[in-house]
Amino acid sequence: MSDASPVAPLGVRQQFMSEPDLGAGNFLQYALEANPNRHVPFLYSHSTDHRGEVVLRGHSLVDVAALRDRYARWYWANGVRPGEPVAVIVAEGLEPLIHFLALSALGAIPAMVNDAMRPDIMVGYLNFVGVVGVVADDTTRLASAYRADPQRRPRFLALAAEVQAAGAGSAELPEQYPYEHSPDEVVALIHSSGTTGTPKSTMLAHRQFWDGKQPRMVRFPCEPYDRLMCLMPHTHAGGLSYFLTATLLGLPTIAMADWRRAVVEPVMEAFRPTMVASFPRSFVELATGEAPVKGAARVHSWFNTGDSAHYGHIRKLVRLGERPAGLIKPWLVPQDAAMEAAVPGSQFIDGLGSTEMGMALFGGVTTPETPRHDRSVGKPSEVVIKAACLDDDGEEVPDGQVGLLAVITPSRTPGYWNNPRLTSSFELAGYWLTGDVARKDGEGNFYHLDRTVDVIDTVAGPVYSLLLEEVLLADCGDVVRDCTVIGVPGPAGEGQCPMAVVQLQADAEDWTGEMVREKANKELATAGLATLAAVKVARTPQDYPLGPTGKVLKRELRTTFATLFAREQDAATHA
Repeated sequence: MSDASPVAPLGVRQQFMSEPDLGAGNFLQYALEANPNRHVPFLYSHSTDHRGEVVLRGHSLVDVAALRDRYARWYWANGVRPGEPVAVIVAEGLEPLIHFLALSALGAIPAMVNDAMRPDIMVGYLNFVGVVGVVADDTTRLASAYRADPQRRPRFLALAAEVQAAGAGSAELPEQYPYEHSPDEVVALIHSSGTTGTPKSTMLAHRQFWDGKQPRMVRFPCEPYDRLMCLMPHTHAGGLSYFLTATLLGLPTIAMADWRRAVVEPVMEAFRPTMVASFPRSFVELATGEAPVKGAARVHSWFNTGDSAHYGHIRKLVRLGERPAGLIKPWLVPQDAAMEAAVPGSQFIDGLGSTEMGMALFGGVTTPETPRHDRSVGKPSEVVIKAACLDDDGEEVPDGQVGLLAVITPSRTPGYWNNPRLTSSFELAGYWLTGDVARKDGEGNFYHLDRTVDVIDTVAGPVYSLLLEEVLLADCGDVVRDCTVIGVPGPAGEGQCPMAVVQLQADAEDWTGEMVREKANKELATAGLATLAAVKVARTPQDYPLGPTGKVLKRELRTTFATLFAREQDAATHA
């Protein structure tokens, strides 16, 4: 890596905060024109050579802009025009980011699709969006699907390799380039994880997706020693959000192409990040087994978003690395905080957010010294005008009571693509419903208890699956590597019952589900929580289904175990 710093001077970053036309559709152009270090590599990709060694390749702002322009020429030559949605289905890493930039620079709308999405679901999603074209690493299955339904076939199905092979001067660019977005124009479509059903298509708008991120220009750690490892999918709003931030800051960042520990750890050792941003999936892997001491030696901050992480995993990660003695708030390292004054351990910023929220709007901070506070996601960020827990009529519930988590913020999505009815279903009394249930304490701290669709309706009252998962992972962590708790129909007349599907630690593979249940229920009873009616051990990946972003597909597990107690009751009857 280059010894020269690519970081934008503080004055440049401060100017970005007040630029009226800057947004998600043109941030690269602003960085390119304003950062005097535009020729210094800041964005890194990785590969492995013939000896199995990690190879890092750096790209400057100038390099990234040249790639953007080359891809944009190909899209323009193939008839892509402003306002048209185009599907991008390429492997994670640098590539989806370049396609996003190229399409945005033309005023088109990149529909970013995780390439792990199931093919049949993908085709249905693309048809719903109405994409005019598709660029993918592999078009075989899509081509086959469209042969069966040729009327729905987009104007082009192109291999990503074809775009990559296009010459720098292979075609003209439009006279107006890069495109000038109005504040409300849609700049991307991001699909949901599908954990609660068919993926939704969330719109990101030019100004909306930048709103709330302005303070990061002076608060996000950006010292000469800082390095960001981004493990988030870059087809997701989380990955795009960190990329936007890193580009404007000029922060050295590696865009990972894989989130699994076997790939991540060697790259960590080569890149030596001071910050790691991820969904919980990677943190589960890094917190399991032998600690990645060498790779995490310089980490001072772990950033989580999307689903909240679990304390059982967080507590293992914050024991790693070192942090400046002056590290006092999330997103803030004082300008004079030198790593020479480091203290052992790191901080974990657990940000509750979603594509619809536009960014993480809540952030709980855990350090080695922090007492345990299950499910606390802290206070809302300053971009939130108001956050509340509401009842079904839109009235705020008293502190301590559980309600629907709702926010009023300019960072929220304009809505769902081609689906105003779905959009309106998430709006209540001027708030945006996040799809979560939560409670607020008297000090203004929020506690994330569950997704609304995952609350378990037992005869004794609602049971919140995330609270049970916390206990399994924190208090049964010697046995349970990862877990998910769902509600399934109990025996006749008993309503729903909570059950868990667990992955075991490597040295606990001989444990049965009943053994885990007995241990877990002792801890749950001690915590004053509902106990589990059943525990099933996931022995194969099929037993623990994950969506394209690595989230557990609870809806599939609910279907799998929908008749569990009916089968057991029937077996007992005929025994």
